Amino acid sequence: MHAVRVVAAGDSLLAPSVTRRLVADLTRRRPAVPSTRLKVLTAREEETLRLLARGLTNAEIATALVVSDHTVKTHVSNILAKLGLRDRIQAVICAYETGLVTPGAD
Repeated sequence: MHAVRVVAAGDSLLAPSVTRRLVADLTRRRPAVPSTRLKVLTAREEETLRLLARGLTNAEIATALVVSDHTVKTHVSNILAKLGLRDRIQAVICAYETGLVTPGAD
């Protein structure tokens, strides 16, 4: 039901495994370039982005960071705004392109 609601709202939804394969393919084609782009993020936002890029849900990120779901949503919104990104998929790609995370790393 969640997937239907997400798509009906005009958003995209990809399984974490599909997102990881897509990003791995993109990063193989174009190596990560050291970037200062992430310097606008707080340490907590950067950690949130790292977990988001690993495919964790907001609830899973909240558990890992020992914060509320609402706090995670705020961090994700801040990340998207600060980096000028449209959605979580672009955030994942950004995390790989900037070298914050690498394919196969946990």
